[in-house]
Formats: sequence, structure tokens, C-alpha cells
Amino acid sequence: MTAAPNSQSSLLNTSGPMQTRIALIVLVGMTAVVGSALAFEHIGGYAPCALCLEQRDPYYLGIPLLALGAIGALLKWPACVVRGGLMIAFFCLLATAALGAYHAGIEWGWWPGPASCTAGMTGAVGDSGNLLNSLVNSKPPSCDEAAGRFLGLSFAGWNVVAACGLAVIAAKGAFGKATV
Repeated sequence: MTAAPNSQSSLLNTSGPMQTRIALIVLVGMTAVVGSALAFEHIGGYAPCALCLEQRDPYYLGIPLLALGAIGALLKWPACVVRGGLMIAFFCLLATAALGAYHAGIEWGWWPGPASCTAGMTGAVGDSGNLLNSLVNSKPPSCDEAAGRFLGLSFAGWNVVAACGLAVIAAKGAFGKATV
């Protein structure tokens, strides 16, 4: 039995204005989250630990692929490009949320972190002599110490909140009907 177009959620169904809006919203949201992390690092001086850096990787993968999907939506490419981009973003957001939850649990002392959880130096150094001194004297942040908390959540905790919210929106776009 075949279903009428748009009667079921599928990556092969047509995409409509809703998928276009959602792709753009999730793309802007993902870019804002990772952009905020980079701003806190480079402008605010918060050095990221190894787990902080790992939480960014799904964004770095998902943003360009979702951008391709958003462009596809605007150019009326096949629905699988648009919905596929949203689905990839969904899985990337779930991955970073899982990493963030793991990291937040380490910060709260619920479970131990990896023994190798250290980060490299960040920021600019004027010359090679200062670079060498900075490398020798720097102490990378530990994954079990939150750099700061806002409303009771660390950066890792806020990443979980943002990623879960954006994942729900991306799933709606990937599987939702192509209606207004």
C-alpha cells in the first residue's frame, strides 16, 4: 500500500517552507553555540579542557553539512538533501549533548574523567621565546573543574541544554510534514 505524498514523515518526502525555516534556525543556533564557545575562549580568556574541545567537533561536522541542506532548501533541491542535512544536524547535536552530559557529570563528581584530560595552550604569544616559556609554565585546565557556572550550569551543561533544544527542532524539520 502506497501512502499519499506528505501523509507520512520521511526523508524522501518533499520539503517545504517549514524545512527551510527550520534548517536556517538550527544552522544559526548551532553557529551561535560554537561561536559563543570560541568567543569565551579567545575573548573571555576561558581555556577549554580536552572534553570542551571534543564537544565542538559535532558542531564542526554538522554546521557545513546543514548549511548545504539549507542552501538546498532555498534552491529547491531534492528533499533528501534538506531533510538529510537536518538529520545529520540532529545526530551531531545528540552527540555533543551526550559529550556535554558526560563532561558535566565529571564536573559534578558523579563519575571520574579520563586520566588524560588536559588541554593545550590558547591565545596568542608574541615571540618564540615567550611561546616556549608559556608552554613550560602553563597548566592546562582539568576536565573536572568547571571554568564557571551561570544559573547553576557550567559551559558543558549549557551545551547540553542548547544541543537538546536544537536537536528537537532539527528532528521536527527532518521528519515533519512539508507544510507551513
